[in-house]
Amino acid sequence: MADTIDVVGIGNAIVDVISRTDDAFLKKHAMDKGAMILIDADQAETIYAQMGPGVESSGGSAANTIAGIASLGGACGFIGKVRDDQLGNVFTHDIRSLGAEFTTPAATDGPPTARCLVLVTPDGQRTMNTFLGACQGLGPDDVEEAMLKRAKIVYMEGYLWDPPAAKDAFVKAMDITRKNGGKAAFTLSDSFCVDRYRSEFQALLNDGKIDILFANEAELKSLYETDDFDAAVEQVAAKVEVAVCTRSEKGGTLARGSERVHVPAEPTTVEDTTGAGDLYAAGVLTGLSRGLSLEAAGRMGAIAAAEVISHLGPRPEHDLKKLVAQKISA
Repeated sequence: MADTIDVVGIGNAIVDVISRTDDAFLKKHAMDKGAMILIDADQAETIYAQMGPGVESSGGSAANTIAGIASLGGACGFIGKVRDDQLGNVFTHDIRSLGAEFTTPAATDGPPTARCLVLVTPDGQRTMNTFLGACQGLGPDDVEEAMLKRAKIVYMEGYLWDPPAAKDAFVKAMDITRKNGGKAAFTLSDSFCVDRYRSEFQALLNDGKIDILFANEAELKSLYETDDFDAAVEQVAAKVEVAVCTRSEKGGTLARGSERVHVPAEPTTVEDTTGAGDLYAAGVLTGLSRGLSLEAAGRMGAIAAAEVISHLGPRPEHDLKKLVAQKISA
C-alpha cells in the first residue's frame, strides 16, 4: 500500500461484457443496432444468460480513467458499489489486477452488479444494453476516509450525480480530500447530465468545491448556455484552479488563472471513440498529480486518448507509460 495515492476515482462500478453476435440475436431481443439503452434487472439477466462467450472487465467512466492512470504508472484507487455476486467478483478482481486499491464493501442485498452488455455484430457495430443496478447505491458510508486522506486528487464522474446519496458521497469525498491538502476533480460526463443538473453543477463551482473540472466542448457550452467556446472557458476558469476542455480532433484547451494552453490532438487512426474522454482525463490527472505543466499534462492526455481510440474498447492496449516516454522524448 502506497503512502500516497495520485488519484482516487469515484463512480459507477460497471462490468463491461463484450460479446460477438449476429443481427438475428439483436432482432430476437428487439434491439436497435448501434444504440445504447438502459435496461432493467430482468432484461439484464436474460440477455446476459443468452449471450455468447464474452470478455468481462471492470468498466464505467471513472474506472476507465483509473485504468489509464495505472497504465501510466500512477498510484490509484477506486470507490464504487457492486453486489456480492458473480459480476461483482469480476469487477473487484479486474480493477485490483490493474494495481488499483478497491475496498468498497459489496452490497449484500438489493439490485445485482451493474453491467453494460456490448454486442458486436460482424459489421463492427456495437449495441449496448446498460443496467445500472448496485452502483447507484453508493452513499456517504462508502466514502473511505483513510484512502482519501492519502490522495493527491479525487476524481468524480457526473454520470453518478443522479442518486441523492451519491451526491452526498461526492461532497463528503471532496471535503475530506481538500481538507487534507488534496484536490477535487469532477467531470461533467455528458451534455444530458449538464442539462439535468446545470444549476447544481454551477453551485459546486460557485461554492469552490471543485478544483479541477473536465468537460468537452458541448458540455461546457451547455453549462453556461452559450455557443461561444472561448467565453465558456473564461467563465469556468474563473471558478476553478484548472479547467480541462476537450474538442475531439481539435485537441484540448487547459486553463489555469490567466494561462491558456492549447494541445493539438495526437495523430492516430480512429477505430472506436469509446473511452477517449476517460483516457484524456487519465493523462491529464497523472500529469497534474506529478506537478507537470499544463502543456505536459495535456500532451499526456492527448497521447492516452489517441491510443484508446485506435482500437475497440475503452481500455489501453499498450503500456501508456512507455508510449508517453517514447512520444514526449521523440
